[in-house]
Amino acid sequence: MVLKMLNRKSLLHSLVGVALTLLLVGCTVSYKLNGASIDYATTKTIEISDFPLRSAYVWAPMHSMFNNELSDIYARQTKLTQVKRNGDIQLAGEIIEYSQFNKAVSADGYSSQTQLKMTVNVRFVNNKKHADDFERSFTATAEYDSSQQLNAVQEELVTQMIKDIVDQIFNATVANW
Repeated sequence: MVLKMLNRKSLLHSLVGVALTLLLVGCTVSYKLNGASIDYATTKTIEISDFPLRSAYVWAPMHSMFNNELSDIYARQTKLTQVKRNGDIQLAGEIIEYSQFNKAVSADGYSSQTQLKMTVNVRFVNNKKHADDFERSFTATAEYDSSQQLNAVQEELVTQMIKDIVDQIFNATVANW
């Protein structure tokens, strides 16, 4: 009787082991850390045109900061090769707005908060799937205390807005979020 119970127990352990092995072999887990959902079998290249400043108010370093960050995100988070012409997917556009305005007024009637706003118009063409093509604007804002000079906070705030807009563009173009 004891031998019979031992045989059943070892048989049960063996069956559980086989079942777990089959389950693990039959299942696959797939995930992407960057959120990009690109079919690399068909889409291999990206063409990113220069995004010029077209707003009435400009801060010159913003142009190169934006263009560098946009190229960098695709280089860091995708396997796409950046090309100058005839990319499988193409990004073009312009920085159309950079403005500041009073956001809040203090009890004494003076501005207490100022908001910066940056808007970028983007034209996206997917030459492998034209149903994904679009033209749209992406906007980001950042606030600062009006007691500060814009010169003192501009680089930090523009960097934040650029990162936000570039993330929006990346998600809209290749992350399908």
